[in-house]
Amino acid sequence: MSIVVGYLPTAAGRAALRASIEEANLRSSKLVIVQAPAPKQRFGRPAEHESPAASAEDQELLAESGIEHELVSVHPDSDPADAILDACERVTAELLVIGTRKRTPVGKLIMAPTTQRILLEATCPVLCVKAGYTVDD
Repeated sequence: MSIVVGYLPTAAGRAALRASIEEANLRSSKLVIVQAPAPKQRFGRPAEHESPAASAEDQELLAESGIEHELVSVHPDSDPADAILDACERVTAELLVIGTRKRTPVGKLIMAPTTQRILLEATCPVLCVKAGYTVDD
């Protein structure tokens, strides 16, 4: 069986990756990383993203974990929710891990469409990890 993680180059994406590595270790599972492109700029503000150095740290963390993994890149014009849900179905995922971030009071009323679709349509358990999550050693 496999664990699927929705990964973006953001704090929430990094938290999801760390949690998925921990879960894959606990379950002796393969990891399928569905990597969406960085979020586009919205409302005239740059989208949240992390530096290329942070992505390199994530790659190093994954390599050091020794976990068997597969990287699935999402085309910029594709729907990330479709790609994540398709990956779950393709590998018969035992768990899906996604990252979440803090929202404003108004933002809490309206969940991000990708997150909402994943939570409603996933056929496996979904673990939502907050952006500040770290693994305790």
